[in-house]
Amino acid sequence: MWLRRAMYLWLFPAAFVLPMWLLIGWGVFGAGGWVFLWVLFVAIPSVFLGQLLMAFLVRSRPSVRRDRALSWPDVAGFAVWHVLVILVGCYVETWFPLALTAAIVSAALLLWSSLRQLRREAAAVMSGGFAEAEFTQSTGFVKPGEVLIVTDAPQAQDTPPARP
Repeated sequence: MWLRRAMYLWLFPAAFVLPMWLLIGWGVFGAGGWVFLWVLFVAIPSVFLGQLLMAFLVRSRPSVRRDRALSWPDVAGFAVWHVLVILVGCYVETWFPLALTAAIVSAALLLWSSLRQLRREAAAVMSGGFAEAEFTQSTGFVKPGEVLIVTDAPQAQDTPPARP
């Protein structure tokens, strides 16, 4: 449970730390000038926006908000994606294309997994996964199966009618 909570807390800082690693790694490992342009205009914005999107998507699930912890598929997906982004930031020419391709594929799989989990939880909520009393109180609608009878009979008034 501690690992799931740690990853939950790591989601938003990762949106800033991982792109910075790509820039720092460029300087430390001595990648070329063209790589700097790629890092500046493609890699940093992609990782930043992708991580923010994934963080908001995962944190929008009711189970994640309730437990303040990620699911195990989320932990595995984010761990693989973050490790691959760190490997991409090492800029080793021999396996850079493979690491970049694997990072893109893992991000796409993580997005698919997050959307699937969100859809499953949303379907559970919409199919009655929450109490009917809460539904009636919060929306003012009638509970499923309850019958309302509407008549045209006048209601008794407590106050006398207004004079013209």
